[in-house]
Amino acid sequence: MNYRHAFHAGNIGDVLKHATLARILTYLKEKPSAFRVIDTHAGLGLYDLTKGEAQRTGEWRQGIARVLDAQRPPQVEALLAPWLDVVASVNEGARKLERYPGSPLLARKLMREQDRLTVTEMHPLDVVKLAELFDGDYQTKAIELDGWNALRGFVPPKEKRGLIVVDPAFEETNEFEQLASGLYKAWRRFGTGVYMAWYPIKDRKLVKRFYDAMSVSGITRIMVAEHFAGRATADKPMMGSGLIMINAPWTLKGELETILPWLTTVLQQGRGAEWRVFDLTGETA
Repeated sequence: MNYRHAFHAGNIGDVLKHATLARILTYLKEKPSAFRVIDTHAGLGLYDLTKGEAQRTGEWRQGIARVLDAQRPPQVEALLAPWLDVVASVNEGARKLERYPGSPLLARKLMREQDRLTVTEMHPLDVVKLAELFDGDYQTKAIELDGWNALRGFVPPKEKRGLIVVDPAFEETNEFEQLASGLYKAWRRFGTGVYMAWYPIKDRKLVKRFYDAMSVSGITRIMVAEHFAGRATADKPMMGSGLIMINAPWTLKGELETILPWLTTVLQQGRGAEWRVFDLTGETA
């Protein structure tokens, strides 16, 4: 599938990805030392939902729009607040939901003064807009580069603390193999880093092969989160997605076990709506 970010801004996949990203960053900020976020497939950073690709697909109406319209229990409200506060901030002055922050802007708005952000994007038009978004921001560096090269070349960061976000377009048939290989090579170089990689789930057999490869890779502390708004099928629009995370905060599993049941109810689009969070590997390989 072609998962260029502009077509899918604010959809069910972004809901899973960005709610989790905000929780990880909230945890990283509990220690005073600086960290770096590296976003390897950054996209535009900010999306206008009223025109262009996002307006044509309208996928955000089944994602972020439903989240904002729903009544949120206090525990869920507290856990989603860092993410939803950023969504509100980019729509300040708007009459309704008009803009949606991608992973780079969400990370930037949740960072502290001592933290840094490196974003890479290969699409020639998107990288120009990404650079414009962060123009003059000394804490952020936007680079035109293939994200797989960034994953190999930018770790470990000089801060020695960091979160690496990997969100490829899944335009190539071997993207899961690239993801498994890229994560392993980066982990070998920066074994204490936190990694979060997103992927669509349309073919469960393909995803299982990916999990099998990761489970025997030697990488320790791998956790998986999956969310489905409906039954996943290979020949229909995406109904589910997953996150594979390395060295996730110890608090995250419990947080997702609170967030995901509520999201599954709010975002469901028929039979097959479900979620799960599980450890793929533990402390030792």
